[in-house]
Amino acid sequence: MATNLNHPSNKESIKGVEILSIGTELLLGNIVNTNARWLAEQLSMIGLNHYRQTTIGDNAGRLSQLIKETSTRSNLLITTGGLGPTPDDLTTESIAKAFDQPLFAREPIWEEIKKKLAKKRSYMENLSLKKQCFFPKDAQIINNPKGTAPGMIWQPKENFTILTFPGVPDEMKAMWEESAYSFIKSNFSDGYIFFSNTLKLSNIGEATVSEKIKNLLDLKNPTIAPYASLEEVKLRITTKAKSRSEAKLLIKPIKEELQEKFSKYIYGEDDENLPTILIKELIKRNESLVFAESCTGGLLSSQITSVSGSSKVFKGSVIAYSNELKNLLLDVPENLLNTYGAVSEEVAESMAIGAKNKLNSDWSISVSGIAGPKGGSKLKPVGLVYIAITGPNNETVKIKKQYNPLRDRNEIQRLSVNDCLNSLRLILLSNK
Repeated sequence: MATNLNHPSNKESIKGVEILSIGTELLLGNIVNTNARWLAEQLSMIGLNHYRQTTIGDNAGRLSQLIKETSTRSNLLITTGGLGPTPDDLTTESIAKAFDQPLFAREPIWEEIKKKLAKKRSYMENLSLKKQCFFPKDAQIINNPKGTAPGMIWQPKENFTILTFPGVPDEMKAMWEESAYSFIKSNFSDGYIFFSNTLKLSNIGEATVSEKIKNLLDLKNPTIAPYASLEEVKLRITTKAKSRSEAKLLIKPIKEELQEKFSKYIYGEDDENLPTILIKELIKRNESLVFAESCTGGLLSSQITSVSGSSKVFKGSVIAYSNELKNLLLDVPENLLNTYGAVSEEVAESMAIGAKNKLNSDWSISVSGIAGPKGGSKLKPVGLVYIAITGPNNETVKIKKQYNPLRDRNEIQRLSVNDCLNSLRLILLSNK
């Protein structure tokens, strides 16, 4: 089904773009809204100002009212969801109702749906599928190459255009890439793009980072925005430019200033993470790595093996929770366990040395601690973790961490893993 996407849009009058995600299942948290994020990234790539994202349930009245409100403040609305054949698929009719416009059947679309479902013959028993063929009279159709529900491009009033997509991510992406992207770019883009470069920092807090870059936070182009998660802080540098090469030139001096301020803490950029950085560095050195895990229970191994190519450096691990296995598998002496306890600097060091020797590796990381919520004491509270790293010269670096005991078990485990990997990164950096 061919789609002719023409539009008399006036690029000079652009006020902004909004994304509307439709579906009660989104409000209930039954599914994660990945569509809005993907669309936001696509809009940034063509330099469109994206001001608002909204999620609404399957209610015709509320949906129509929201569409009306959006038409007063934005030029372009992109919707996902609610285009199917079921009673709660209300998007097209609610949009038409918002502007008091009738819907008309498009017979060629019905013929197309029947062809797509010819083998299943499901349309014979389910004529509600024909609901997907009704559109406002002057709406242009966006073909759906992967499903039965087409979308539309419709300008119900001057300087306001709506594009509708199904909620199924694969269908939405295919429709966007096949036709909608070029339509939006040619009718709404001013020829600029947004380009971002994200620096990733570990072992430093967001407040400290923000304090150090106060003079940069008010920049207009490029802009800098800090974002914090449990394990890291991200500094996203964003600029608007005519091309990627121009954008990189605009970003360069800001990036260099940040790299100078946070040289010790920046471990990577954009899609890089600590495991990928470590694997690349160990491959360069032709060195191997093993783990001895107690309180992290395999999470450290899971992190490193989540990266394709990890087998080139990672040989394996020993997960030894009990004292018996620490002694049996890692050769941790019983007198150390009895004297200092499993959560101690001495035992962590012995675990690292034992893993390195037993598994015949260049580098070894061990971790032992109290992840909680129970098991802590005055001397050894919840959140106490010992890390030991032994290298090719058989010297061991010992690290003591005391995480906030109010954190939950998973958070303490994740922080422990992050500090294990980042500590090795810093050691490798100092040994260059």
